[in-house]
Amino acid sequence: MTDLVPVAEAQTRLFAMAPRVATETVPLREAAGRWAADDILARRTQPAADLSAMDGYAIRFADLPGPWRVIGESAAGRPFTGTVAKGEATRIFTGAAIPDGADTVMVQEEAERDGETLILAGEGPPTFGRNTRRKGLDFTTGSRLIAAGDRLTPARIAVAATGGHGSLTVNRRVRVAVAATGDELVPPGSATDGVALPESNGIMLAAMLADLPVEIIDLGILPDRLDVLRDAFASVEADLLVTTGGASVGDHDLVRPAIAAAGGTIDFWRIALRPGKPMMAGRIGEMMVLGLPGNPVSAFVTATLFVKPVVAYMAGARDPLPQATHALLGEDLPANNPRTDYLRAELRDGRAYASTIQDSSMLLTLARSTCLIVRPGNAPIAKAGESAEILVIG
Repeated sequence: MTDLVPVAEAQTRLFAMAPRVATETVPLREAAGRWAADDILARRTQPAADLSAMDGYAIRFADLPGPWRVIGESAAGRPFTGTVAKGEATRIFTGAAIPDGADTVMVQEEAERDGETLILAGEGPPTFGRNTRRKGLDFTTGSRLIAAGDRLTPARIAVAATGGHGSLTVNRRVRVAVAATGDELVPPGSATDGVALPESNGIMLAAMLADLPVEIIDLGILPDRLDVLRDAFASVEADLLVTTGGASVGDHDLVRPAIAAAGGTIDFWRIALRPGKPMMAGRIGEMMVLGLPGNPVSAFVTATLFVKPVVAYMAGARDPLPQATHALLGEDLPANNPRTDYLRAELRDGRAYASTIQDSSMLLTLARSTCLIVRPGNAPIAKAGESAEILVIG
């Protein structure tokens, strides 16, 4: 086990290898799902004036319990331009500016109006400043709305717009080339005989990266020929090349020699995890290379732990690693060997149940799973009801 790289160390080394991609400025509508390249500061105060939080009447609190004379109206975007003096009130609507002189909003259910005369008719008088939203309640000019490295969620896009921004500086999309290797592979939907296998890893990886800011370069299926692999790797223009299959040490596992033949180097190879031990990481020129195992479950786990975090990091994420949570185990689990296990499992009634068979070729088991149970290396027997770390998937 001494030559196997621990998962956390492999992630750290990958981030050290991965360059951030260049920045660009895009309209707000194109910024969703990206990561902010810089702190985003408010260019305006919100609200920009004292506003009403309810429909009702703007009054001076000192004039309670009334009566008042209604002298005008304030609506959102159409403020009352005068001043409310002693004994006066204005009709006001939600989101409208509170007129000068007024300091409290009496909701319409608390009021009774006869022509221009207004009296208090509710169960009790309003408190001072009630039903008002003071200027700057949300934020003021210069406030940090979004920190560099934050993902631009719909809510953050909205706050940037409200803060006065029409465009944002983000890291550009990461160009990810994906190649499946293997003479046994055929395109999905093709007729198969007893030895042909529909290619699924490339499709799966593209789907896993679909929620990230990427540009996928599909290299398709590459045969187990050193010259073809070498030429494909050397000619592609991408930030990251991800291969599946051919990552071990068999006579037909040619990804490592093809990387070398294309002028690249391997930084590390073989990870202390199950499934996915043969994963490799290297570089061809400025392009990072991640070689994933060919077994689909191994490819899924290594993509979850390494590919997606590396892409997120390159795209500007401050916290690119998958977020772990915890669940109670539904059944006992055996002690683990020195490799970290990522067990396919289902969450049922708040408990995680590991699949009985964990063979890395079994895609149906993965498709039915909703989480991966993380079992650290050399973990002792775990009993049903104990808490375990999980990664939610699917």
